Amino acid sequence: MMVLLAFLTLQQADLVVTNAQIYTSDVNRPVVEALVVRAGRIAFVGSNRGALALAGPRTERLDLAGKTVITGMVDAHAHLLGLGQALRTVDLVGTRSYDEVIARVVERAKTARPGEWIRGRGWDQNDWADTRFPTHAALSRAVPNNPVYLTRVDGHAALVNAKALELAQVTAATPDPSGGRFIRDSANNPTGVLVDNAQGIVGRVIPVPSRAELKEQTLAAIAEANRWGLTGIHDAGVAPEGIAVYEELAKEGRYNLRNYVMVRSSDSVLDAFMQRGPQKALYDGRLWIRAIKLVADGALGSRGAALLEPYSDDPGNTGLITTPPERIKSVAVRALKAGFQLNVHAIGDRANRIVLDQFEAALREVPTADHRFRIEHAQILRYQDIPRFAELDVIPSMQGSHQTSDMYWVPNRLGWARAQGAYAWRSLLNTGVVIPNGSDFPVEAVNPLISFHSFFTRQDADNFPPGGWMPEQRTTRQEALLSITLWPAYAAFMENESGSLTAGKYADFVVLDRDIMAVAPEAVLGTHVLLTVLGGKAVYRANSN
Repeated sequence: MMVLLAFLTLQQADLVVTNAQIYTSDVNRPVVEALVVRAGRIAFVGSNRGALALAGPRTERLDLAGKTVITGMVDAHAHLLGLGQALRTVDLVGTRSYDEVIARVVERAKTARPGEWIRGRGWDQNDWADTRFPTHAALSRAVPNNPVYLTRVDGHAALVNAKALELAQVTAATPDPSGGRFIRDSANNPTGVLVDNAQGIVGRVIPVPSRAELKEQTLAAIAEANRWGLTGIHDAGVAPEGIAVYEELAKEGRYNLRNYVMVRSSDSVLDAFMQRGPQKALYDGRLWIRAIKLVADGALGSRGAALLEPYSDDPGNTGLITTPPERIKSVAVRALKAGFQLNVHAIGDRANRIVLDQFEAALREVPTADHRFRIEHAQILRYQDIPRFAELDVIPSMQGSHQTSDMYWVPNRLGWARAQGAYAWRSLLNTGVVIPNGSDFPVEAVNPLISFHSFFTRQDADNFPPGGWMPEQRTTRQEALLSITLWPAYAAFMENESGSLTAGKYADFVVLDRDIMAVAPEAVLGTHVLLTVLGGKAVYRANSN
């Protein structure tokens, strides 16, 4: 009898959730009314009766009175430290003119120390009446004594003032770096706009954040992610010092996120991490370090995305290749041999073709069955390259909110014919691949429901355009849910641990104030997160913030 009682005590639930509309992302039990958590994992999903049978005297009981529960959302392409930094810099998202950008920087300069760098992020000249790139003259007049570095919304261009150019010793005689360029005036003088690899010329003179600052930024970004219902991210390109901070916080038990880290890859960094080997589920499932990130081209908004034909609105420009094709292949070969995943940023059709070609060459050299190599963004594709993702087992990791942010000006960049291959979700899904969804935050807003909504509507928050932009590329609503739950798990080799509310997997889930699978599409973006749970423990409560 004592043995039986001890057994029953061990089997009692830590948490029972009942009377909910639970979307599990599990095809075997897609919708249930209750779930049970034991030791940080799902112990049961099903009926209220079945769940309550596992409750004991010490079980926490949560009656949700019909509220909606979904699997913990995962952003499959994000920048955690970028978000942490953005939360502490001048917010330029949504500025409607260059004058507004300058005004926000001037306000920040009032409290800046002499000589202190002023950082900002989020400007987008495509949102201004004058859509040309700005020049530094007005900014330099307004803020002459502090160096200013303002990152464009996509992270692939920056605007700096004269003081910053001076400290970096950038003049008319400074050559463009490989994979980057300085925008120049008619006299060849730098205008202050740095595209892609040119950012590093100025960036190298900006003081590096201290370890304490990096920890503060990381914690702030994690809290922000939890607030929007994120229990996991795929962190697209992290330097060793950032990974060290993540590990330190995770060891301290202060890392409330499951982070699938992509290592930013110089050769020396790759050597160190490949010698260490693939790392999985470190620190109670907080960190995975088994992926590598490369960048093949720039961004469409700054005309750095590499195209097969010139930009329609810049006929002399076909974009930038930022990593030589031969390096993509060599890193792919090393990754295959060492058991690492390779994820390559490619936006333009030329860059996507190059990456697919190099993946194919690497796989011929090192045949591998389940590599799950990824192309991050895969925004602009030629028709003949779409089937190659499935043929090569390459995952297109895409961001729904990019489509609804970019759709207003994409036809101007590409012309209408090429725009047919832009954000081609349905065409890709029809070949048999999955598409992990994301935001690329802080490029876009953190809220994962924006990209969820974009996937099945192809409309912005104002329900524009009617019927959706190129509506034939819409997903179903169920596919959109999988794109922020199970598909990111698969894209990170984590499908046996997370991605659905299935017995044995991590108890990561979110409580919402409305049913995103049933409400009208235009009501989805009004949804609020009430509770975010990671490993059975609340990491965000709406009523406590």
